[in-house]
Amino acid sequence: MLLNCYQQEFIEAGCDEAGRGCLAGPVFAAAVILPPDFVAGELNDSKKLNHQQREKLRLIIEQEAIAWAVAEVDNIEIDKINILNASFLAMHRAIEKLKVQPQYLSIDGNRFKKYPDIPHACIVKGDGKYLNIAAASILAKTHRDEFMERIAAEYPHYQWHQNKGYPTIAHRSAALDHGLSPYHRKTFTVSAPQLKLFSEIEG
Repeated sequence: MLLNCYQQEFIEAGCDEAGRGCLAGPVFAAAVILPPDFVAGELNDSKKLNHQQREKLRLIIEQEAIAWAVAEVDNIEIDKINILNASFLAMHRAIEKLKVQPQYLSIDGNRFKKYPDIPHACIVKGDGKYLNIAAASILAKTHRDEFMERIAAEYPHYQWHQNKGYPTIAHRSAALDHGLSPYHRKTFTVSAPQLKLFSEIEG
């Protein structure tokens, strides 16, 4: 059973990102402050849920959260500052957009660039341990998937409506056959060794 948050002394926002290992599209991040009595039986790491479960939970989270925000860093910015810094920047932007100022941040993962004047904790696999991080993972994932489905109509041969920009065989083959779109991350090599590297990093 997931706990509501990492600590209970301060107002805490859970933060997570989606799309870090993709070849195309932005990286999205979300920050969520949940009420202490928040209950959602299926809520868990977004990767453990199906599309219907994530969409259902998105509505619940957006309706019941004390505050939530989603932000992105596009592929052009990713190429300039690298994907790790872009992930941190997306989280900072989401935190900045919150309508309630958090006093503490719980971050999914093992690294984070400190947000000014707010202490934080990095929690490996935090989206499977704390509801506020799991909620952030749901919002980041669903908002990013929605974006990728929208731009898929512009470039149908990459099949983004299915792979959401991740390096599937079909996506990689289309990139090699048709070249890169304006949404592709130019610093992400399409070749198999680079994809293996990013797969190891994501894992």
